[in-house]
Amino acid sequence: MTEKIFTKIKQSNALEICKGLDMDKQAIELLQDNPTTVSFLDQLIAQKLYPDAIRFLAHALPKREATWWACLCARHQVTDQTTVNEIKAIELAEAWVYKPTEENRKLTYPAAELTGFKSASSWAAIAAFWSGDDISPVPQAVIPPDEKLYSKAVLGAVMLAATQGEASKVTQKYELFLQQGINIANGGDGRAV
Repeated sequence: MTEKIFTKIKQSNALEICKGLDMDKQAIELLQDNPTTVSFLDQLIAQKLYPDAIRFLAHALPKREATWWACLCARHQVTDQTTVNEIKAIELAEAWVYKPTEENRKLTYPAAELTGFKSASSWAAIAAFWSGDDISPVPQAVIPPDEKLYSKAVLGAVMLAATQGEASKVTQKYELFLQQGINIANGGDGRAV
């Protein structure tokens, strides 16, 4: 297995990342020994605290990398039943990741809106939209987002992708998605897992 060095995550201390995160009691207890980012994520996964591991990684990754992770998870859910609007939302979120311009970012909100905000693709698009300096859906108002707001959308995308569909495959999807996220944190593209 590739050593985890998390080249894409600046904070090496898990406590720095966890400030303000709502985590389960078991996850909070793991912070008592002041673990590194890598060690804390490893412990969360070893104890099968998958939602907390996903929340932590979504919050730790930078905007583009986190949004890319959301896109990969949303793509995993694409079937022949996936609507055109959902696919468009993923494509526009991916377009922002490839070229993070304001023009590309602003296209993601209307695409997410057309999906009804009910799917992983919706929240991948919102992750891109919330990654800018202004999250107002109208040009007349400027609303700066909280610095980590995008991570909530990433969490939503990953969790929806993992939990929608067959209940028997949820754990398998958690594990796959966490491997993808770790690969991205290590500087990979998340596809090689």
